[in-house]
Amino acid sequence: MSPLRVGIAGLGTVGGAVLRRLTTDAAALAIRTGRPVEVVGVSARDRAKAGTLPDRAEWFDDAVALARAPDIDVFVELIGGHEGVARDAVEAAIASGKSVVTANKALLAHHGMALAAAAEAHGASLSFEAAVAGGIPAIKVLREALSGNAVDRVYGILNGTCNYILTRMEAEGLGFDACLAEAQRLGYAEADPTFDIDGHDTAHKLAILATLAFGTAIDLDAIHVEGIRSITSDDLAAADDLGYRVKLLGVAQRTRHGIETRVHPTMVAKGTALAEVKGVTNAVAVNADAVAELTLVGPGAGGDATASAVLGDIADLARGSRVLPFGRPADSLERAPRAPMQRHEGGYYVRLSVKDRPGSIAAIATRMAAADISFESIMQRQPAASLRSSASGHVPVVLITHATSEVTIREALDAVEAGGTIAGKPQLIRIERG
Repeated sequence: MSPLRVGIAGLGTVGGAVLRRLTTDAAALAIRTGRPVEVVGVSARDRAKAGTLPDRAEWFDDAVALARAPDIDVFVELIGGHEGVARDAVEAAIASGKSVVTANKALLAHHGMALAAAAEAHGASLSFEAAVAGGIPAIKVLREALSGNAVDRVYGILNGTCNYILTRMEAEGLGFDACLAEAQRLGYAEADPTFDIDGHDTAHKLAILATLAFGTAIDLDAIHVEGIRSITSDDLAAADDLGYRVKLLGVAQRTRHGIETRVHPTMVAKGTALAEVKGVTNAVAVNADAVAELTLVGPGAGGDATASAVLGDIADLARGSRVLPFGRPADSLERAPRAPMQRHEGGYYVRLSVKDRPGSIAAIATRMAAADISFESIMQRQPAASLRSSASGHVPVVLITHATSEVTIREALDAVEAGGTIAGKPQLIRIERG
């Protein structure tokens, strides 16, 4: 059988790993797929990154020219970014009828609908297993393995940088800034970590998962996004005392108000699968009617793990296995109602710095009761050394509420602030149960 001819654009950590594995593991891959896979074209910003190219591979200074080259069958985009050369090259490849494999979650979150429609129109495949959760086959599970299920919720730990920081903060009692600096030193966080720690990376991945899970059009703007900058070691210590851990979760679920999509720090109960996911590891959990809950855990980033997902997509194409990008025709993806965050319902962790005087807690409880909010527990904690407040006359109080709505808890806390019994802004963390 004639070889599957591959062009690779982008030779960073992932691209370099893909090129290396396609070269060194070529014989094994050919046995598994029944067809040789050859790299025939390579493009990157820096020619030196390519090293010694495979025998038949041609160098391209222009990734778009590589995408249009007549002697490639599959264009592998590992450049990154949702505009510029990455988008231009993917669009050029699809327009030329070539299949595309990409790890670019930003490109898909912003332009996935148009790219999927174009791929269908030109008879091309658009594969993106590596775009979500690195080496975890979350895309294939949702799109193919669970196609006979009705999915109620998909959620998970989708950013290794944030999970590493929260894990270190909990285990060692360190502050956020110290753990972020260590993550940067180890290469787990970028020099500018904003995209990761403010939740945007997770939101891009969640947008893709929600479309696969619910058959809805990608809607990045509908996702409520919060990051982890506000989380303190005191929050993690309180969570530990209460039987929880704090994780940055991406959650997409069906509700009576529509599809709810949200990214934020979350209290998850110890002993659950996600609570035990530590370090840079990722996890994706799916609630569906036939399988109840399915949880996938594994490496969410890194050259080899992400390359593994890219190679899986290439292997599928070599076997002749083709599926629609989002598991159904692009024009059938519905613009389903989106539930605003104000309609979210659940339990909440609230940390307040309360004036140390008689009646303060009673006044807070009265305002909460007026909003029909009841408490599962109230705990006055000894503050960490960095937050000792005896001199200022304030003490930290932690409240765990029974289920209420986002709008209700926000309005109640506004009333508490206006009452003059607390200092600073309340800390609010949602609790994910079951």
